[in-house]
Amino acid sequence: MKTILPGQTIGIIGGGQLGRMMGLAAKEAGFKIAVLDPVMDSPCGQIADIRIVAPYNDEIALEELGEVSDVITYEFENIDYEGLKRLTQIAHVPQGAELVRITQNRINEKAEITASGAPVANYVAAQTFEELTLKIGEVGYPCIVKTAFGGYDGKGQVKIDSESDLHEAESLFVHSACIAEAFVPFTKEISVIIQRNDKGQSYCLPVAENIHKHHILHESIVPARVNEKVLAQAEDAAKKIADHLNLVGTLAVEMFVLENDEIIINELAPRPHNSGHYSIEACNISQFHQHIRAICGWPLRKPILWQSSIMVNVLGEHVAPLTKIVTDYPDWSIHLYGKAEAKLKRKMGHVTIMTDNIEKTLEDINSTGIWSE
Repeated sequence: MKTILPGQTIGIIGGGQLGRMMGLAAKEAGFKIAVLDPVMDSPCGQIADIRIVAPYNDEIALEELGEVSDVITYEFENIDYEGLKRLTQIAHVPQGAELVRITQNRINEKAEITASGAPVANYVAAQTFEELTLKIGEVGYPCIVKTAFGGYDGKGQVKIDSESDLHEAESLFVHSACIAEAFVPFTKEISVIIQRNDKGQSYCLPVAENIHKHHILHESIVPARVNEKVLAQAEDAAKKIADHLNLVGTLAVEMFVLENDEIIINELAPRPHNSGHYSIEACNISQFHQHIRAICGWPLRKPILWQSSIMVNVLGEHVAPLTKIVTDYPDWSIHLYGKAEAKLKRKMGHVTIMTDNIEKTLEDINSTGIWSE
């Protein structure tokens, strides 16, 4: 793999906040940024040197991105797989297209996680609702039925508690085939962000404990409040999956922690992840800087956590109350992504707070009222 050096151009497919933070990390080192996004004034477009405004599956636009870029990466997985595959033939895309094909489809994803030797909940795949009714006994109730394609932040899935509820899953098959997985009673949700270069060197960021509200990530607490056994299992599982997939770049591995301190892998994201944003301030290398190193063929840096931290998401409804009190909290690091409209439940930014007292800081966050229901 060739080494990409400062002064050369990194192309990013997708102009959202992950692309923006990736681009800012790259520009610190002197790289130029090209971005492909349907919106001219996208978060990443605002900081890019070259903006290509077109749909993600526009072949001509993808070719143009290939022509102006020395290396290409992407900021989210729901891009056009066939277009990305063609792009790999004419441009330098070290992550390849296969990782996107796998993680776009939950059936493929579960199969690959299983093949890596990492643990998943018992599941079945079904192309039709009729096939699901025949197979559901292999999983039992309660279970979660999820569309194979699409679906994020809790969309595209339904919990089925008994056979009489099964009809509620029928509408999901309008969108795609589905999987049904056994509902796992878990005590915590955690995530491991593993980053790997083409030489097989890999590092995990400190494990994050994730708290969701309405299926959207609300807070990430680092280090996760779990024991050493759980941390070791989590990193081991992430490494197995990354090596199995020949990962280059970044993979976020979301997991459930069970009552017996075993773990189950929930899902994968082949990119920097919301739960890793804390690393910008709290580590000696952020997930974005490490991602750039990985795709540019540089050696990776072993992450060190400077201090325990909490990352809190800022959604549309939080922006106004946050801006009113921002000057009262000098220890808060504020990141707003440059999105034009603060819509309800839309991710607009995040706050990171480094602390030596996690519990007190959690109380302080609640007491502001910004994130109250």
